[in-house]
Parts: sequence; structure tokens; C-alpha cells
Amino acid sequence: MKLGYVTLHGRGRIDRLLSEAVERLEAHGVALAGTVQTNIERDDRPRCDMDLRLLPDGPVVRISVDRGAEARGCRLDAGVLEQSVLWVSTTLDKAEMLVVNKFGKQESEGKGLTRTIADALERGLPVLVGVNGLNLPAFLEFADGEAQELMPDVACIEDWCLSMLTNARSSSEAQLGAEETGDQRAVAGL
Repeated sequence: MKLGYVTLHGRGRIDRLLSEAVERLEAHGVALAGTVQTNIERDDRPRCDMDLRLLPDGPVVRISVDRGAEARGCRLDAGVLEQSVLWVSTTLDKAEMLVVNKFGKQESEGKGLTRTIADALERGLPVLVGVNGLNLPAFLEFADGEAQELMPDVACIEDWCLSMLTNARSSSEAQLGAEETGDQRAVAGL
């Protein structure tokens, strides 16, 4: 299976790592679908604002709700996240790869981008996912032993992604060649 994941301790570190990997993949001309998160620190709040960049060329949307400086608990705007999921799912037809910034609480409950990840894998697209330690057991259950852990190093992630794309392109070309040979035989009456 073409499912790779990276986990890294420290607030915002996975987001920065995946953002850098996406920049490198875009520089290679890879057609991406998915999400990349940016965390914006605020002097007046103990917790950051969270924005998602919707790949490949979608808007940047705020997925956190400002509930005040003393607020505790979940700050995720689930409605904005679900709108983001719809956006990403419509971009899969033109994508070569899916990047999901986080297999988070929504995904661990079977919501969020879980269906999009499954759809991308069914299409034969490589999928790169960020996973924090809290949601790692749910992700591993979701992946059913088919996910490959990647080193939290941008060069290693880039290499894995490019090798998955090379394999996917080779498989597509071989399938296209077999279909053309079958078409030629049909025309020749074989």
C-alpha cells in the first residue's frame, strides 16, 4: 500500500515538516491534493490560531475558533473542516498524491479526511499523513497494518513520495500499454 505517515513530538513540528515536504514536491511539479497546516502564534493567547492551506491551489481557511484567552478544550471548527474535506475530495481527480496534515481527533472517530484517504488509496494514489502520538493507535487501526512509518526528515519524506510516484507512474504506463496491446489485437481480429 502507498500509505506513509510521519510522527514527531513537539507543538507544530509535524506541520512545519509537512509544509516543507509539500514545497519540495510542488517544486518537482507533483500534482497534490490535501491539506497543510500553519500555526499562527498570538501574543494575547496561550494557543495559536490554526490555518489550513487546501492543496493544490485552494484557499487558506481558519480551522480554529477563538474562544478567548482562558478557554480550554477543543477549538476546532468542525464545520470549516468538513468544508475543507469537500474541497479536497473534489481535487483528487487531478492529483498524483494526497497529503493530510493530521490524522486527528475527527479522523480517529471516522470523520474528517478518512473517506478521502481511503478514496485516494483505492485510486492508487500515494498518501502522506501526519499523525501525533495521541491519535497514532487509531491511525494504525485505520491503516490495518498497511502504513509505512517514515523518518521525520524532509529529505526522507521527499524520497519516499517521489519513489511512490515513480512506481505509480510505471504501473499506469504498463497498464496503458497492456490496454493498447489489447485494443490492437481486437482491431486485428486476434
